[in-house]
Amino acid sequence: MKKNGILNSNIAKVLADLGHTDQLTIGDAGLPVPSGVEKIDLALRLGIPSFDSVLDTVLEDMAVEKVFLAEEIKEQNPDQLKKILEALPDGIDVVFISHEDFKKQTSRSKTIIRTGENTPYANIILQSAVIF
Repeated sequence: MKKNGILNSNIAKVLADLGHTDQLTIGDAGLPVPSGVEKIDLALRLGIPSFDSVLDTVLEDMAVEKVFLAEEIKEQNPDQLKKILEALPDGIDVVFISHEDFKKQTSRSKTIIRTGENTPYANIILQSAVIF
């Protein structure tokens, strides 16, 4: 049995399979999942697990070079935006796009991880870095 790190076997496999510039989305309970994109559904009920706890856990295992956020988070959920920016390692490029463009961009993701988060625009696309 695995001792530490991400215990969810589906998420661990997705992270192990990522290559440079591949994308992974972590979304709130309402983010639509495009046809053909794998969904790992962690939602148990509203708020559980939180977006923050899932993001923090994934960031411990994933090398990230760029993230995409919905422009609307700036006004509609500034507290969540502050938490996201504090969680990101230094040097990561943060790109803001409209929520409509964000939803289109998720079709490039290898997987969308659905959380129980129930606050607006608590969604992020993580673009994989290379570790060498």
